[in-house]
Amino acid sequence: MDARSNTSFDFRPHDLVADAAREDISDGVIYEKRPARRADGSIAEGLYNAWISLDNPSQFNSYTTAMTKAVILAFRAASNARDVNAVVFTGVGDKAFCTGGNTKEYAEYYAGRPQEYRQYMRLFNDMVSAILGCDKPVICRVNGMRIGGGQEIGMACDFSIAQDLARFGQAGPKHGSAPIGGSTDFLPVMIGFEQAMVSGVLCEPFSAHKAYRLGLLTDIVPALKVDGEFVANPLVEVERMTDSWGRIVHGEPKTGQDLAKGKELVARGEIDLSLLDARVEEMCTKLLLTFPDCTTKTIEEIRKFKLETWNRNKEDSRAWLSLNMMTEARAGFRAFNEGNREVGREVDFVALRQALANGAMWTGEFTDSMMPGAGK
Repeated sequence: MDARSNTSFDFRPHDLVADAAREDISDGVIYEKRPARRADGSIAEGLYNAWISLDNPSQFNSYTTAMTKAVILAFRAASNARDVNAVVFTGVGDKAFCTGGNTKEYAEYYAGRPQEYRQYMRLFNDMVSAILGCDKPVICRVNGMRIGGGQEIGMACDFSIAQDLARFGQAGPKHGSAPIGGSTDFLPVMIGFEQAMVSGVLCEPFSAHKAYRLGLLTDIVPALKVDGEFVANPLVEVERMTDSWGRIVHGEPKTGQDLAKGKELVARGEIDLSLLDARVEEMCTKLLLTFPDCTTKTIEEIRKFKLETWNRNKEDSRAWLSLNMMTEARAGFRAFNEGNREVGREVDFVALRQALANGAMWTGEFTDSMMPGAGK
């Protein structure tokens, strides 16, 4: 008898909740199984790739508390699904994969409530761990910005394929937090200590080309189509490697007239993610053509370098982030949520440092005085 025709085995369920219960938690996370394909494009009957999509495009796919729960359960479902080959983790639209936690929710609910935020951070930690513990290889389909906590959950994935207009980076020290939800664990391992400092401390974003060069990405593809042809990101340098001093400039942002011309080109073009989808599908097919258990064991072993630091630090980080909700996070998240283009979305860092140097206490009034435009 052909072993492939034996479908009479009575499987036991290992999911934490039924599909209906998972879907009921949040409408901000889409879980779907798409047919897996062979190299010739034909469907591999009975096999699928699980797509987990963050569906909050009006807020750049930032995740709410409910969405975090749904992501955890979606990864558990994909991990347990016997007919799933690989997991694709992405966001809806072409602006952002994810920009991290929902700042509105942070500012209006968690700010000033450290015990509540501590519980929330348990969920966030479990989301990262669910990605790192998935029994299937995980591909991050970077359809746009991958910033803050979005960068952290993206780096927890095994492969990352990006459209080349995407930007990557951290926002913590600029908005009242520290990137200790994974970035301080993953970045030194993936790109080295110096560049980790640039991203984590200075919050300077990397272009997709730079992220690819540094080792954060598996591949990049163009997404801007001008007059029917795909063109590389015109806002960054892609045609030369070094400047006259020998410094690497490939992937760095353009300036002056070059930047102005690049912006004109972007305005003329349209975003088309078909090449991104094709490259993601190609990666899924490559994974399909491997022994499943050998693949799982290999990714488990390679993940250990991320897991070692993540598991060592995540609880201490959770405690610090919770207490920080009484001081800098309370100010930073409120400033971002309450500010605007006219007054900005950051506190006056110089005034803040001056006040703290003179012994100011973190009272509610002091936090109010730090809000953008408060002194005007």
